[in-house]
Amino acid sequence: MDDLEIESCDGALLLRLRVAAGARKAHIKGVHGGALKLSVPEPPEKGRANEGVLRLLAETLQVAQRQIELVSGHGSHDKRVSITGLDEATARARLSSHSE
Repeated sequence: MDDLEIESCDGALLLRLRVAAGARKAHIKGVHGGALKLSVPEPPEKGRANEGVLRLLAETLQVAQRQIELVSGHGSHDKRVSITGLDEATARARLSSHSE
């Protein structure tokens, strides 16, 4: 996870994501081009995949789902999320322990 780009802005962490919707299971695949690559089983319809992304990140990072906000990319594979209440070192450690 060392190559994952994490920005700090106003007390929040900003992450870039590359999302594959409609997968067999929800999981974190690793890092590609500085973005966290992940898959969710929800289809990319009516925001369901976005909900799956937020749920997966909340479980993985061990934070409440309300601490994670989808900032951009609502209808795209490439997304940005803002995470509050977590420091960068802890985020990297938790993501590393759950990636393939």
